Amino acid sequence: MATKAMGSKKYLQLFFFQVVLLGPIYCWNVLVWPVEGSHWLNMKIVIQELIHHGHSVTVLVSNASLFIEPRAEATERFEIYKVPFRKDTIENLIEGSVALWLNNRPTILTFWQFYKKLEKVTKGWNQMSRLMCEAVLTDPELIAHLQGSGYDLLLSDPVAPCGDLLALKLAIPFVFSLRFSPASTVERHCGKIPAPPSYVPAALSELTDHMAFSERIKNIVSYYLQDYIFHTYWGEWDVYYSKVLGRPTTLCETMGKAEIWLIRTYWDFEFPRPFLPNFEFVGGLHCRPAKPLPKEMEEFVQSSGEHGIVVFSLGSMVYNLSDERSNTIARALSQIPQKVLWRYKGKKPETLGSNTRIYDWIPQNDLLGHPLAKAFITHGGTNGIYEAIYHGIPMVGIPLFADQHDNIAHMRAKGAAVELDFGTMKVQDIVDALNVVINNSSYKENVLRLSKIHHDQPVKPLDRAVFWIEFVMRHKGAKHLRPAAHQLTWYQYHSLDVLAFLFTCTAIAFFILVKCCVFCCRRCGRIAKKKKE
Repeated sequence: MATKAMGSKKYLQLFFFQVVLLGPIYCWNVLVWPVEGSHWLNMKIVIQELIHHGHSVTVLVSNASLFIEPRAEATERFEIYKVPFRKDTIENLIEGSVALWLNNRPTILTFWQFYKKLEKVTKGWNQMSRLMCEAVLTDPELIAHLQGSGYDLLLSDPVAPCGDLLALKLAIPFVFSLRFSPASTVERHCGKIPAPPSYVPAALSELTDHMAFSERIKNIVSYYLQDYIFHTYWGEWDVYYSKVLGRPTTLCETMGKAEIWLIRTYWDFEFPRPFLPNFEFVGGLHCRPAKPLPKEMEEFVQSSGEHGIVVFSLGSMVYNLSDERSNTIARALSQIPQKVLWRYKGKKPETLGSNTRIYDWIPQNDLLGHPLAKAFITHGGTNGIYEAIYHGIPMVGIPLFADQHDNIAHMRAKGAAVELDFGTMKVQDIVDALNVVINNSSYKENVLRLSKIHHDQPVKPLDRAVFWIEFVMRHKGAKHLRPAAHQLTWYQYHSLDVLAFLFTCTAIAFFILVKCCVFCCRRCGRIAKKKKE
């Protein structure tokens, strides 16, 4: 009996020891305001990890969503609200965005034309976002239900406004998760992150941090054009935000209340630049070690022998290509010795070679992590680029729209990718690009260097993202990390009032000095004149 009692006491002591080590365990309720496409795929990883930590997660999703599909077996809960438009509205906006970049890629001579058309696309997205916002905020039953659910935090992607507005209505803190916002103006103006145009390239500029004089001119012009678009079209939200909150406010002021900004890049991808303590870089949080491939796919991969495989995907938003483009690509792929796995839902190209297989979906991360992977042909989405960095695979970039040109420009500058122009590329261009990244060892060496940087972090990106979300919930916010710049006006932020005061003082002092000198000169002149007389 004594031995049994001692054993029980020992297990009890061990239990209390584990409790002390683990500390208090909190389970919070998280509300999510998501965005379609790859944004959702990235957000979903964070959601799953929050659930794994014991938190309850609810996703607000419209009945017209394309990619966010509520499932009965899902670990997260879904609140579905009705919107006055159909799924094809979103599809048309996506197609319009892709067409904008494919047909009007900005150059020095077409800058203004491109940004004028970007205004129209931005206006379309704003109108749809406004309808989604109103569908939630004007539904008293849904709002009452959300208010009674006791949420501790709202996780939002600022590409679609309203998440921050809903958080304020529910009186809960909110955290942003993003790659960058449209025109990247939100981070600069609303988040107050410094962006010296002398070495911080503007979003969509395709520039690096080492700019020639002409490139710095382009960079500054890009900043001003993006600011114009932001204040003209995103500024339309100011009246709506003021109406909903019942007080004068702006979109930027509201977004600036974000406790933490989770930026989905890292210093393996970014150029060095200033940032603030409430900005956390969590790029590659979705990456993971490769898992075994399906049997049929593994057999095809193994049949490549020493030549290896090429992985090809243009992302989830490009459903189809013209016959000319698809046949050009297929003919080029048929001329390389590697086996190719191509994610493509369109019509099968007539020139498709025996070394190429088309799939509606591929386990991209697992293929890039396969020992036989040699190259990755990508549209330049951030998720795909990070999977290539994670596994150390050089890239051939065929950017199509949005941030993709910028992303490939970053990889090209770091020596990890070759870029092709989707509209003008020929068969030989594709063949040459693949041969370069596969046979020129510098590309493999450079991407492996980036991979080592990515893996050499004190905390994994996903753990860092979850930590800061939990941090905000534990402390009911993170106001101590927000800079005082949020309380300053634009002229105070740039010290224009101080400069004006100093200039005025200097001008007054100079004026007094000149007057004194004139007075002294005249006095001396009169004295000298009297002496002569």
